[in-house]
Amino acid sequence: MTVYDTTGRTYSRTRHPDPRITNTIATALRGMRTIVNIGAGTGSYEPSRTVLAVEPSLVMIAQRPVSAAPAVRATAEHLPLRTDSVDAALAVLTIHHWTDLERGIAEMTRVARHRVAILTWDHQVYRQFWLVRDYLPAAADTDGKLAVALPRLTALLKNAEIQPIPVPHDCVDGFGGAYWRRPEAYLDETVQAGMSMLALTPKPLLRPGLSRLRQDLATGEWHSRYADLLDRPELDLGYRLVTADLPS
Repeated sequence: MTVYDTTGRTYSRTRHPDPRITNTIATALRGMRTIVNIGAGTGSYEPSRTVLAVEPSLVMIAQRPVSAAPAVRATAEHLPLRTDSVDAALAVLTIHHWTDLERGIAEMTRVARHRVAILTWDHQVYRQFWLVRDYLPAAADTDGKLAVALPRLTALLKNAEIQPIPVPHDCVDGFGGAYWRRPEAYLDETVQAGMSMLALTPKPLLRPGLSRLRQDLATGEWHSRYADLLDRPELDLGYRLVTADLPS
């Protein structure tokens, strides 16, 4: 059983691809005619040129739309593809769940001929996010344990480029930082279930902070404290797109 067999049951209700992030990923994969999507989940951000989706969780596979690429139940560490069989390998917000990062990256570079693209986040930036810094330190601890340090990742990829992915204030993909300007969403249990850092943190450790957040929203304290955020169209919370062109 994978993590998402238990935490991903309502994933398709809150995790929808945001068009601005979709465009950024599409630009990074421009010219790539065949793509494998690794840790593909329900198919968010899956380019139309995806020839295969790799996902270990049957719960997630069952939530993929019928129009999505064909999916196989497998892991990043053991990709069921021949060497140099696709133009590019994509991994979106998934490497933190891999059991062997080095093996998974080696598999990505083995099956891809030209490019690797990985959407992840920098915990050193994310830990300053008001939600985890001021209300949910236990979730910050969970996030820190999950996160893959960017230097560790880029050391496995030659000539890697790192592109910041700011989060729009109206982001439609309910990942951890999506609701930075819509704080009431973090009180919704369905929203919480779609975020690894909250779904994997014991609920008793979250309750005090969520109660304070609820109270601060009711009194207006949150809006006073974070007034500088209310007119911002986007915010850098540490999300990063890491790309690398592979040697010919």
